[in-house]
Amino acid sequence: MCTVSFVPVNNKIIITSNRDEKHWRLPAIAPRPYTLKTGNAVFPRDPDAGGTWFAAHENRNAVVFLNGGFVKHQPTPPYAKSRGIVLLDLIGNENPFHHFLAICLHNIEPFTAIIFDNGQLYDCRWDGKKKYHKKMPVDKPHIWSSVTLYDETAIDRRRKWFEEWISKNPSPDQESILHFHQFTGDGGGHNDLLMNRDDLVFTVSITSLEIKDEMATMKYQDTRSRQNSDQQLKFRKAIVNK
Repeated sequence: MCTVSFVPVNNKIIITSNRDEKHWRLPAIAPRPYTLKTGNAVFPRDPDAGGTWFAAHENRNAVVFLNGGFVKHQPTPPYAKSRGIVLLDLIGNENPFHHFLAICLHNIEPFTAIIFDNGQLYDCRWDGKKKYHKKMPVDKPHIWSSVTLYDETAIDRRRKWFEEWISKNPSPDQESILHFHQFTGDGGGHNDLLMNRDDLVFTVSITSLEIKDEMATMKYQDTRSRQNSDQQLKFRKAIVNK
């Protein structure tokens, strides 16, 4: 829930997320298919609260969360529900972006939601009091870093790493994007994409979703167990180019 990239490549969209967590959190359940009220979805699952930070739906929509809105906040639990459950509420709706605008988020911890809905990309934020949203260019690459772990200087440095890498790799495939998320940084570990802060907070997994014409492929790397897994999700119908 702490680093997300969005890369459009030819007729594909690749969204990748590094999940950074405290050392005491239980390992996540690797991605697998689930049946929601609106259809089938694929996502990894947090065993603590039962939610997720990244999900794809057979209607071709996807949602990924980062912790925090615009600035680092002080958690004030208990909350009404976990952010991972909020994500399931969003992906379980036929229009996640419009559902974000409609749902009540009172007593929900601040978050950033990157929503790919009906071929459009949205940066949606909840700061604990108010919702914000911005439509993003779907034909350009983007990167986000969680404000709860990275200050403005670190976020800017990570953005520059991404821009430099994209300039050298204008048409990357899913494997090369996973490589970027695993090995990019200055070697210090503190702010690398695969981060580690004294073994107390570190990257526990990398999840990448490739959205193509008729299906999506979710690749998952558990960085603690070093176990990898792939899941495919067939869409209801082929994407219609707009």
